[in-house]
Amino acid sequence: MQMATLSVAVRANFALLLPSLALAYWINSREGAPAIAVKFEDVDTLPQSKAVVAFTGGTGKAVHDDAVITAVVRAFWTIPMDKQDHLEEWIGRVFRNGRSNLVAQEFKLLDRAMGELDAHLVLRSCIVGYSLTVIDLVVWGALRGNKLASTALAGRKDNVKRWFDFVETTNPFLQAVVADLGAVAKQKRAIASAAGASYEIRLENTENGVVTRFPPEPSGYLHIGHAKAAWLNDYFAHTKYEGTLILRFDDTNPSRETGVFQDAIAEDLTSMKIFPDKVTHSSDYFPELRDLCLKLLKNGDAYADDTEAEQMNDERWHGIESRHRQATVEDNLLHFSEMADASEAGRKWCIRAKISIDNPNKAMRDPVIYRCNVKPHHRTGETWKVYPTYDFCAPVLDSLEGVTHALRTNEYRDRNPQYLWVQRALGLREVTVWDFARMNFTRTLLSKRKLTRLVDAGSVWGWDDPRMPTIRGIIRRGMTMPALRKFIFKQGPSRNVVTMDWTSIWATNKKAIDPLVPRYTAVATRNAVEATIQGPRAPAAPYAAEKPKHGKNAGLGMKRVVFASTILIDQDDARTFEEGEEITLMNWGNAFASKSTSSDGVVTGLEITLHLEGDVKKTEKKITWLAKDGQELTPVVLVDFDHLITKDKLEKTDELEDFLTPTTEIRVEALADCNVADIPANSIVQLERRGYYRVDRQRSGDQPAILFCIPTGKK
Repeated sequence: MQMATLSVAVRANFALLLPSLALAYWINSREGAPAIAVKFEDVDTLPQSKAVVAFTGGTGKAVHDDAVITAVVRAFWTIPMDKQDHLEEWIGRVFRNGRSNLVAQEFKLLDRAMGELDAHLVLRSCIVGYSLTVIDLVVWGALRGNKLASTALAGRKDNVKRWFDFVETTNPFLQAVVADLGAVAKQKRAIASAAGASYEIRLENTENGVVTRFPPEPSGYLHIGHAKAAWLNDYFAHTKYEGTLILRFDDTNPSRETGVFQDAIAEDLTSMKIFPDKVTHSSDYFPELRDLCLKLLKNGDAYADDTEAEQMNDERWHGIESRHRQATVEDNLLHFSEMADASEAGRKWCIRAKISIDNPNKAMRDPVIYRCNVKPHHRTGETWKVYPTYDFCAPVLDSLEGVTHALRTNEYRDRNPQYLWVQRALGLREVTVWDFARMNFTRTLLSKRKLTRLVDAGSVWGWDDPRMPTIRGIIRRGMTMPALRKFIFKQGPSRNVVTMDWTSIWATNKKAIDPLVPRYTAVATRNAVEATIQGPRAPAAPYAAEKPKHGKNAGLGMKRVVFASTILIDQDDARTFEEGEEITLMNWGNAFASKSTSSDGVVTGLEITLHLEGDVKKTEKKITWLAKDGQELTPVVLVDFDHLITKDKLEKTDELEDFLTPTTEIRVEALADCNVADIPANSIVQLERRGYYRVDRQRSGDQPAILFCIPTGKK
């Protein structure tokens, strides 16, 4: 059964899109692996159907707009009879209840619908039953996507607001739904005018359509260097032209490839919101590739060679002909047969294309196109003992699979004539090659071989270590895919090889997350200073107040801030106070501070007198703090990271181990406010005056929450 697909027109009213999107994201989060591929189309309405949402299930039949909700639910659950009527009723209230529905764009009509919802929720925590159902997600999506409803919700304190906040706080994936839809809509509008981008370059020979391919080798995880290639192919296939994108796993080396890596690559592409139209494997074509190799041998365009690797490289470098170059067709075919049987003699041989001995372009000097390998293949087992090289496989399969434009990094530029030679020698359709520069970053390893050495040596925790440049590694560090995509698009498909600093990409990420993440407070536990609030305004007993999670984004909701007569302040802050200096306690007001210190300069105590009528604009120091009493503080570990290597760029002669950074992980134990305890893993937050963090592990029992510091682009 083919994978289900949800298509949405991102230019349409978000209130019509979010109900279906929320449901799809919820299903994907429950299934463990994506069950529904979400496709964002840069249109007002979808082609042919003129709908704004379309769902295609396993049967291949599409349904549209408000029929999508029921179709998605039925595709993944058996709906109890008592729930079917409720589902249809609330779909009607969202989309079809006359003009008085939850997607209405007139305030009077919307207010009437919200009043009905408020009355329904008087004695209910959820819309149907005693726990959240898909109905809650659908209604939430309509309200969250309706700009008029968002404004109305900000001023309400009724049952609708209570229920709305409950749905959001108990389903953290909903934040991703809103962020992804908003980011995609903005990016698709901005791509053509992005500063420095040159995606308006027209590909040649597009009259008969465009088919691109992304051909990763399943021998490791995708890294940031692959991201540019993947998004470029996706852009030209799906945005610039209404074409086709093929994901082809280049699985021709069983010594390094596994199904685990293959699945990981597919998952990473889903994280990047890249959805290929077709997934293939080079191994699907092993019989055809073998037959085409035989054709070259029979035509005298290839030969078998058992020259030792070191000697072969030396001969190619100096333009020396192999002693087997003039072997007969019969001898070459015999040796290829021995290779296919993996006999003791056959394992010594390889097949080389008979192109040139002394071409100035050394890539044209009789490259190896087939070699023997007796290790089992992760898909074909022990069926094959001979495998094509990438240099042979790529031009053949690009032609056979209908690829019109092969996008390749310019490190392959010298091999482009070789690519064309293979197609011409075999009489295959020629494919246009379009090359671009790969992305390089300072103090960053992009070699799979070297990254594997770090993993195997235990220098990092694994391929998803936040210090690794893999897609899942930088996501774990706190990079968002919309920000990474925007950064890459701003570079454009340049052919100039440059090495970039990470500060630019993290600055782009900061701009993306700053308007969207809630603010909290943390104080380092080491030498934390207890400050006593004195004077008539000191709290007689701890009390709490509701404060916005974000001063400029009311949609993020409120947080609990506790006030008490004893507060905790960072030692680093307390050391800076002058006697009697007026400071600002953030979220409280101004105060005068006096301190006592021990002989070693550590502040051991503070006395603070509130001066709430003071002007916060006139104080130099704005201080974060935490009430010691009246709340259960959340223990957290704040983790920051350094680059893995000390040198901007390793040369070929450099030994990796000589340039490893001795300490790349810095941990600080801290206490955070009570709100942080409930923040789920993978959330991104800002700890005021400390920076942005991604929650790697939620607080659980005696285990502290672990938060990874997200760079902001500042050196």
